[in-house]
Amino acid sequence: MSKRDDYIHEILSFFDAFLTTGNDETLIDYLTSHSNLPGPRGNLELAEAFGDAIEQRAPNDSLYSLCQTMTEVSADEAPVGDPREFVPFCGAVGIGALGAASPTLFGRAITALRALANDTRWRMREAVPMALVRLTATHRQEVLSALEQWAAEGSLLEMRAVAAGVAEPALLKDRATARTALELHETILERVSELDDRKSDEFRALRKGLGYTLSVVIRALPEEGFALMRQLAAAQDKDVLWIVKENLKKNRLIKNYATEVESIKSSLGAAK
Repeated sequence: MSKRDDYIHEILSFFDAFLTTGNDETLIDYLTSHSNLPGPRGNLELAEAFGDAIEQRAPNDSLYSLCQTMTEVSADEAPVGDPREFVPFCGAVGIGALGAASPTLFGRAITALRALANDTRWRMREAVPMALVRLTATHRQEVLSALEQWAAEGSLLEMRAVAAGVAEPALLKDRATARTALELHETILERVSELDDRKSDEFRALRKGLGYTLSVVIRALPEEGFALMRQLAAAQDKDVLWIVKENLKKNRLIKNYATEVESIKSSLGAAK
């Protein structure tokens, strides 16, 4: 078995124990001790295995309550880099997995993830797109409809979660999904151009995320994507232009669409 399979096997045994006794201490200890924290990268393979194990168990309210309780571990209790931060991280992935596996839990899951997108911890905010990918795989239209609302009305960090959540190559193989993903980016970028206050940490997180997510979507839908990129390149907004320039640096575009990339770069140079 692979390491991920080993993780799944272990986690399933902890779930069985939790569902029998209601005690989650062994599971929590396992997650924290295998978190790879403190360190530059948490154990994403373990987090994905946690989601896989959730989907292999029949979804139920007890597992949802477990994951919800895990996400309630606060930044004061588990600051960035603390091994305990991995507990709410996995809880968020688990909520996505539960919503993906159970139509009756979908509504609770998407609502919870929207709130979690606003967590002050960057690593927690990364868990939300991972969860959204799981949800989208089984409830595509419902998720995309919800994300349209987040993009149009949500906070800066909710918009960031949208951009990262749809920038998943496996999901973008579906042309309709790719088109919606591009439209969501267009909505977000239009809102960025309308913002007056751009000094917050939340805005910087959104801008940084858009600096790579747009190129992922364009790679999947090049004709429409580069048309949008040319429109953005003609803008006078300094942050939108920064986002364009960052995406033009990505190898996924340079290697596959060198002519288009150079054309837009030239237009940016001519506009100086």
